[in-house]
Amino acid sequence: MVDLFDFESSNNNDDDGKKIYSVSEINNEIKIILEDSYPSVWISGEISNLKTYSSGHMYFNLKDENSQISAVMFAGYNQKLKFIPKDGMQILVFGKITSYIQRGSYQIQVSYAKETGVGTLQELFEKLKKKLESEGLFDYKHKKNIPYLVNKIGIVTSKDGAALHDILSVLNRRFSNVEVLIYPVRVQGNESKYEIANAVEYLNANYQELDVLLVGRGGGSLEDLWAFNEEIVARAIFNSKIPVISCVGHEIDFTIADFVADLRAATPSVAAEIVAKNRKDIEDKIVLLKKSMVDKIKNIIDVIEEKINKYKTCRALSKPYLIYEDKIQHIDECKEKLINIIIKIFDDKNHSFQLKVQKLNLLSPLNILERGYSVCFNEKGELVKKAEQLLKNDVVNIKLSEGAVKAKVL
Repeated sequence: MVDLFDFESSNNNDDDGKKIYSVSEINNEIKIILEDSYPSVWISGEISNLKTYSSGHMYFNLKDENSQISAVMFAGYNQKLKFIPKDGMQILVFGKITSYIQRGSYQIQVSYAKETGVGTLQELFEKLKKKLESEGLFDYKHKKNIPYLVNKIGIVTSKDGAALHDILSVLNRRFSNVEVLIYPVRVQGNESKYEIANAVEYLNANYQELDVLLVGRGGGSLEDLWAFNEEIVARAIFNSKIPVISCVGHEIDFTIADFVADLRAATPSVAAEIVAKNRKDIEDKIVLLKKSMVDKIKNIIDVIEEKINKYKTCRALSKPYLIYEDKIQHIDECKEKLINIIIKIFDDKNHSFQLKVQKLNLLSPLNILERGYSVCFNEKGELVKKAEQLLKNDVVNIKLSEGAVKAKVL
């Protein structure tokens, strides 16, 4: 056991020959040891927390079930890649172990990498996503509408996280009189999924007056966000009667909670802006609606006034007698036309009749008698055309042009 007084006394002695390192010195020596010991290594692992900067350099973690190591792949090397790295991808890398002196941390500097498959977490994510999607948990028809104006908001997140601070800051700035109910939960670790699911179920059972639930956390790696990729959380959100906005702080990738929720917000701050309409925005909208209503009423009044003025100048109202005068004149004209039509019809019929009379006269036997002929009938009144029709002593009647005579056949 070292006595503290003796330890401090020995370190205050500059002449005892002990080596005292500065932070930079010890980090430099560690860097040399690491690079000399591991000048070239192959490492297999799953990509996590990948970040690509505008310079083209890539920074990520390589992990397995129990541990992880930081990795960097500079632009000169990653331009030769035959695949696009992304979180959850299983890869094999070659490089050297080095130390980043400024931070006092070690990492693998990757010079070559190739894809070997999908990482464990990513595989679990895709499997659960496919399962829930097939059950219809992502269908749009199940999505509930987020109220335009909310009075009470439920928040399910960590009480110590940046997400809660960001949400409350936005609410205070935009609409400070909204009521907020915070249900603190762990958002990372093995127990977090149960706490999140229980929170959503508890608020639905005991605070049904809540207008909306914000469920989320700040950003992080795939492992950090994994609680929001758990089936128990997804089903709790789907079964919620209160509309749920998923607000996990990652703008690029989606979690299972994002697919199940009624609405996805890119960050907790965005979620707060969605549910807390700015008071001034609402007041401005009321003013616009009022102006729009006044303008519409004025337009209706103008249309009615125009119709009234039109009716006032209408002949039917200003000089109704003119209508009857016009109608009477029209009736007279129609009457005259009708008489003319009847007269014409009568004249046409009379002319036709005269033509037929003339034709009949031409064929009339009376006209033939006028020319000196006569017609003979027997006592039965039958026309006698041949002498054989008569016998001696038969009495006949002879029709002349004027009068008739009775004669006896000798």
